[in-house]
Amino acid sequence: MKENQLFLDKVFRKFRKTIETYGLLSDGDRILVGLSGGKDSLALLEMLGRKKQSPYPHFSMVALHVSMENIPYKADVDYLKQFAEKCGAEFVHVTTSFDPSTDKRKSPCFLCSWNRRKMLFSVAKEMNCNKIALGHHMVDQAETILLNIFRGSGIAGASGMDYVRDGVYIRPLLRTDRTEIMAYVNLNEIPYVDDETNENSDFSRNYIRNMVMPLLRNRWGNVYQSICNFGELCKLDDDYIYSTINDNSVVYEGDGVVKVPVNFFSYPVAVTNRVLRKAFKGIGVNSDIERKHLKIINNLAIEAENGSKITLPNKVSVIKEYNYITITNRNFKPEPKTWELTKGKIDIPNFGVLDCQVTRKFDIGEYSHLVDYNKIPKNAIWRYRKDGDIFTKFGGGTKSLSDYLIDEKIPARLRTYLPVLASGNEILIIAGVEISDKVKVTDETKTAWAINAVRFN
Repeated sequence: MKENQLFLDKVFRKFRKTIETYGLLSDGDRILVGLSGGKDSLALLEMLGRKKQSPYPHFSMVALHVSMENIPYKADVDYLKQFAEKCGAEFVHVTTSFDPSTDKRKSPCFLCSWNRRKMLFSVAKEMNCNKIALGHHMVDQAETILLNIFRGSGIAGASGMDYVRDGVYIRPLLRTDRTEIMAYVNLNEIPYVDDETNENSDFSRNYIRNMVMPLLRNRWGNVYQSICNFGELCKLDDDYIYSTINDNSVVYEGDGVVKVPVNFFSYPVAVTNRVLRKAFKGIGVNSDIERKHLKIINNLAIEAENGSKITLPNKVSVIKEYNYITITNRNFKPEPKTWELTKGKIDIPNFGVLDCQVTRKFDIGEYSHLVDYNKIPKNAIWRYRKDGDIFTKFGGGTKSLSDYLIDEKIPARLRTYLPVLASGNEILIIAGVEISDKVKVTDETKTAWAINAVRFN
């Protein structure tokens, strides 16, 4: 009995250390947990519930179960509701389906997972959750790395899944082995169901799981850890190469249009390919761009005449225009142009991330801005700048936002997608630049917000 408890505590400590090491949770977070009824999601929710009992950080949880009408996998919804509430989480149940005929290139397994993820994001938004916790574990990570390698990925794909992605998706179990999770739920006497589709080795991931991994484990017992260690080394290399890319590598022209200076293509291919990946991501192209396409673009930049043009999958065009390679995504759908002022991280398309936190320390420290929260009007929202905006400079003096940005020598290419906190036409914060005198912290300030602006362009 004592040994069992020691084991459970060991697994939980690993879970807790992952959260602390990668900063997965912050005070005031509201976490959405996908609760399938499988052992991974049940273990994740149970451990988060246990973590929730600690004094810091204080966070709340919503457990979401998505029933898919056209798959055989079923879970006991009543049991999941009771379990979620026991763990201190609100429970939400939604039913949806997918049509395999909409994309015959993708397997039903892929379409099911994709629709579940889509529902997770939708419900998170509806329930005001700023983070989504996923139950991926060490074995999932190892499988992902191998899959990406077999698909011809470079070191970016070989890095595997991130512990935290886009400031929203967190994976607290990524250091935990599947056998540890299974033992954890069994020792805690937590009933779970298995997805029968996991046994179908026609799917690539299942083939790796059921056919390849057992052979590798027979030869190298610690194969999962070894593959994950390799992924982390690739991540370090990938991060370093990305750090060599300066802020002038990508110029955002408007919705769906981005430019890359031709001179960047004299750099090593490892750098130029990442510049291109960054450019594609900025205009909403996250897939269907393969290594062969990157090679074609490199050749276009270096060898082709001005005006030369190529067409890539999904209505993406690339043209050489004098000193630039212009990439256009004709399928680009503009993101919402306003965002609420909320705690936590806010992704701003074509800019980066805003991290807003309550602080009792009126020392700006690592943050870009420190403001008096009580001076911010209730109607204040984050948005892009527009004509007619005015700004009261720190220290006094009001002028048009446009003139202020020119005076501050903010490059024109950065102004289009520069987020501002606005109350009507009154600008209170220019993200990463300055705050208005009207919201500055004084000796009478009772509640301050620290806001960090992290640009990716």
